[in-house]
Order: sequence, then C-alpha cells, then structure tokens
Amino acid sequence: MSNEPVLKCIDLKKNFKSQSGSGELQILRGIDLEIKLGEVVAIEGSSGSGKSTLLHILGGLDRPTSGDVIWDGQSIYSHDADHLAELRNKHVGFVFQFHHLLPEFTAIENVMMPALIRGVSQSEAKKRAAELLTFFGMEEREYHRPSQLSGGEQQRVSMARALTNRPSIILADEPTGNLDEKNTEVILNLLFELRDLENLSVILITHEKEIAGKCDTLYSLQNGVLI
Repeated sequence: MSNEPVLKCIDLKKNFKSQSGSGELQILRGIDLEIKLGEVVAIEGSSGSGKSTLLHILGGLDRPTSGDVIWDGQSIYSHDADHLAELRNKHVGFVFQFHHLLPEFTAIENVMMPALIRGVSQSEAKKRAAELLTFFGMEEREYHRPSQLSGGEQQRVSMARALTNRPSIILADEPTGNLDEKNTEVILNLLFELRDLENLSVILITHEKEIAGKCDTLYSLQNGVLI
C-alpha cells in the first residue's frame, strides 16, 4: 500500500474582495494539511473563520487564490472543470449540514444518482444504493421522498449518497448541526463504523468540541491558519 496521503494541501491561500471594494480579505493564510488513509480529522473554529471555505477548496468545489490540493497523488487544480468534476465524483463524498436531497426523487433514487452520473448501470447503482440504505437502517424507507423523512433520516440518506461511488475521503460540513443529541450520536457512530468498513478518511467540520474530541486529529482554524 502506498504511503501517499489520501489528501494533501500545500500553502493554501484564499482572498475575497471586501464589501467596500477597496481591498481584499485574506481568509486562508497558508494552509498545509495531510490526511492519511483511514484517518478522521476534525477542524473546528468560530463562525466565519473560513472552515467551509477550506472544505470547499479541499473538495474541488472552489479554487484557492494560490496553493495546491492533491488527491491520491494528483494535483486537482491542474485539470479543467469537466475532468475535475469526474475526479470529484470518484474520489470524494460530501455530507453537508443541509442534506440537499432532490425532493422529487425517492431515497433510493437520491442515493443512486452519483453512480448513474458516473455511468454505472441502473441495476448496479440500485444494488449499491440498497446495500447502503440497509446499513443506515433505512431499508423500509427506500421509496419515501425527502419530505416524508425526518431530519435524521434525511441525513442518513445524504451519507449513503456520499458513499455510493466508494470514495477515498468524506468531507462533512457540520453534518449533525441540525440534529438533536440522539440523532447526532447515531450519525457519528455510523461515520466511524463506515471509516472501518470502507477504509476511508474523513474530514469533519464542527463547532462542537465534544464531537471534535472523538476524532483522531483535531485542528483549530484561527486567523486563517490551522493549529
């Protein structure tokens, strides 16, 4: 097995134009980070510190002002937008605070979607989706639409969808932010179980110190740098 990190970033910087238009705000000031296979990393920080911005750049959803992001040895920002989208669909699974499920589709159809986009056959995509929904205890809710599911159930479907293409890393942005204590514990336990079963890595953005303390490594994003 290669010792190459699953994800690595080098001197990431991100600037935004100030609202007045008179200058730039430096949100990320030079981030270096390496994530190993099977590692669960938490990144905490105050609201507005740039946590979500960092996660979006690590996941190829936004480009840095300077610096580089590497997945499995590949520099992702050297690719055009279409190739990057293909790489993202293959290597990365996203879980957000708001589940972003497609309301007109059932749970199993939502979970199938990334595989269908990748070109997997309907039957293979459906088999994988059914297996994942069973793992998350959602086998009896496969044909329910998001509006028919509770918040905790919707987040389980969202996590199943993130795993459809067997990614090497999960990027989770406040995945339990809208859940009660019981559902938060369930989701976190499932996340760690998945790490072991699927041998994947996880970056978890959170503002809850109790959650962060359960992870293998904890970083704090302060003044644009990781501590």
